Amino acid sequence: MTQDTDAARILARLAWPIRVTWAGLWAERLARAFWPAWSLALVALAALAFGVQDHLPLALAQGLVGGAGLALAVLVALGLRRFRRPLRAEALARLDAALPGRPLAALTDAQAIGAGDPASAAVWAAHLARMAARAQTARPVQPDLRLASRDRYALRYAALTALVMAALFGSIWRAGSVTALTPGAGPGLAGGPVWEGWAQPPAYTGRPSLYLPDLAAGTLELPVGTRLSLRLYGEVGALRVEQDVAAPEATTAQTVAEAPAQDFVLAASGRLAVVGPGGREWQIVALPDRAPTVAVAGEITRETGGRLNQPFTAADDYGVVAGQASFALDLAAVDRRHGLAIDPEPRDPVTLDLPMPLSGDRAEVAETLVDDLSKHPFANLPVRLSLQAEDAAGQVGLSDPVSVVLPGRRFFDPLAAAVIELRRDLLWSADNAPRSAQILRAITHRPEDILRSERAFLRLRVLMRDLDRALAEGPLPPDRRDDFAEALWEIALLVEEGDLASALERLRRAQDRLDEAIRNGADPSEIQELMDDLRQALDDYMRQLAQEAERNGDDPQMQQDLQGMQMSGNQLQEMLDQLQQLMEEDRMAEAAELMEMLRRLMENMQVTQGQGGQGQQALRDLSETLRDQQGLSDDAFRALQDQFGQQGQPGQPGQPGQPGQPGQSGQPGQPGQQGDQSGQDLADRQQALRDRLNGLENLPGQGSEAGEAGRQALDRAGRAMDDAEEALRDGDLPGALDRQAEALEAMREGLRNFGEALAEEQNGQQPQPGQNPGQAFGQADPNGQRDPLGRAQGALGRLGSDRNMLQGEDVYRRAQDLLEELRRRSADQTRPEAERDYLKRLLERF
Repeated sequence: MTQDTDAARILARLAWPIRVTWAGLWAERLARAFWPAWSLALVALAALAFGVQDHLPLALAQGLVGGAGLALAVLVALGLRRFRRPLRAEALARLDAALPGRPLAALTDAQAIGAGDPASAAVWAAHLARMAARAQTARPVQPDLRLASRDRYALRYAALTALVMAALFGSIWRAGSVTALTPGAGPGLAGGPVWEGWAQPPAYTGRPSLYLPDLAAGTLELPVGTRLSLRLYGEVGALRVEQDVAAPEATTAQTVAEAPAQDFVLAASGRLAVVGPGGREWQIVALPDRAPTVAVAGEITRETGGRLNQPFTAADDYGVVAGQASFALDLAAVDRRHGLAIDPEPRDPVTLDLPMPLSGDRAEVAETLVDDLSKHPFANLPVRLSLQAEDAAGQVGLSDPVSVVLPGRRFFDPLAAAVIELRRDLLWSADNAPRSAQILRAITHRPEDILRSERAFLRLRVLMRDLDRALAEGPLPPDRRDDFAEALWEIALLVEEGDLASALERLRRAQDRLDEAIRNGADPSEIQELMDDLRQALDDYMRQLAQEAERNGDDPQMQQDLQGMQMSGNQLQEMLDQLQQLMEEDRMAEAAELMEMLRRLMENMQVTQGQGGQGQQALRDLSETLRDQQGLSDDAFRALQDQFGQQGQPGQPGQPGQPGQPGQSGQPGQPGQQGDQSGQDLADRQQALRDRLNGLENLPGQGSEAGEAGRQALDRAGRAMDDAEEALRDGDLPGALDRQAEALEAMREGLRNFGEALAEEQNGQQPQPGQNPGQAFGQADPNGQRDPLGRAQGALGRLGSDRNMLQGEDVYRRAQDLLEELRRRSADQTRPEAERDYLKRLLERF
């Protein structure tokens, strides 16, 4: 009896853990039995909160609601069938199973044997005490609510997510409108028929939706395109809608004024009214969505490299979403001469997308269209520029057409410009192909005076051969024509940018291009680019002159040539700055004269002797190898000219392409070197140059970045020389010339890198005693030369004194006036002949 009392007392103390465990059993079995039912209920509630029932026809909405109710009833019935009500004993057993040794069951047990034995009774009492202590530690057992094994597709989570979205973005109160779908429910709503309505402006306007029952009667401003949705509840005919703001979206029952669900799209201002008990009336003011506007904001300009730069502006009341620029050929403005005389092939206008801001307001856009159309057939031709902008409603705004010249890259080398013109004619019409081939043959007939690049000459010859073969097969197809146009573009770039042999050649090329740009009135951006090229080429040339002076410092002839010249680095930069200032001030005539002065100066510039060393001797050896390789390439080029029948008449000493030494003359079909020289002789010379390159030692810059780059360049040169030798032995002169050109370029690159490495090694070297650190390039004999008036020679060579003989700001304008006066007097026939001859000599000099 005592044991039963103790067990009852312990169970009473565990009433709370038992109740919680029992409640957990209820939750566990309810979830397992009814999770399909409550998942369906959550989905239905979310749909009602979003107002799906208000946007569906009445019959369809009633059917869906009825189907959902039936499905819910079936799922509830199945859940009741599977559900088993948990008992208190089951909760007690789960709690007892969670404790070690099942102490609750032990407390209700009775001693089976040995009840009369005191020792056995003592053991049993100790066992009960231990079980009672364990029972005191009982805690509620958590229920197992995991349903993954029963809901493999996580439908319950999808239903819960839908309900959360509806609570955030919908309205739970809208679910109450489902009662209006039940038959006879109308009169029960507030004692009579009711209505609801919404005005939803287009999303791109950024305006919020409006709930019409909350708006007082009167004037209502809405954007055009606003969707008006009205729902009538109650007896059919008790309420009706009257409107003249828009036609219904469909010619169905929704067009009837008494229809329970009506949807309209606002198209014009007018009257909207709900007639009947609790009705309301508004005067709708439709706010029009104006079409976007777009316009050119400035003149089209050409940037560096030929890229076009066209500013524009666009505006729209709700924002511009996209735009395009169209360039159509202005045939009436084209100068129809030469290759443009025939009718062009039809081509679609060039269409470019206008740039739009990535973020922010697009109601007013001010941007710049930048693109490169240098390769397009319309480049540098008159075109009609039209802009268009589009808004979110699909409306398009157009600008007034503007006549412009489509910017493209300009070529200042005469040969490159001619090649580009032939390319333009070929793209203008394929019928120009025979004419282009004929002009190419004329250009390459005597290439010595106009073609400085062997590779450009060879590529032109190959292109001519392919073009003649294509014309022999019939009309030129568009794809072949485009391939030829691309090849001509690459050749023009090669001629314009050059495959130049030396720093002096690069300097001359930069001077020629800048001089041509000045005379042709190039754009400021192009002139700035050419000025930068000239400065870079001048730096390279001065570095090469310094190396040459170091190699020949002990030569008496070199010392004699150095006399009479003095030029500092600051003075040279001042000349370039003055040249740029003249061009910026649009004083092109004076700029051209200063360019000619600079050209004469560069052709005669030398530098003082520098300090020698092992690295300098290695660079001298490398320079000699480079010169010999250039001579070998020239001989191979002359041999190739002979193969094309372009060499002069046989037996004439000193003709072009020959050294012209006494007692030597060229033979038919031979390159004109000493005696008879075959391809094997050229190959042997190439092998000797390769061996000399391998034998170079003490190259500067060991371990430095510039030195390693120079050694890699020499490795490439060696491989190219090996390939050239193999091509010469096989009789492949074009292939040999290509490989020799690669070797020359690699050797020049290596020479530049080693020069930089040597300069780094000598960085910080002190100037020689007696040398003025400010004089960077030359020294002169002060008594070397004087002009006819006995004045000391200036620092710019034999061009006059350095003394400032003119006072005032515009000395260049004064110089121009003097030149004009000299020209006027030299043309005056009344003056003595001796004076006019003297004036002409002065003009020829200056």
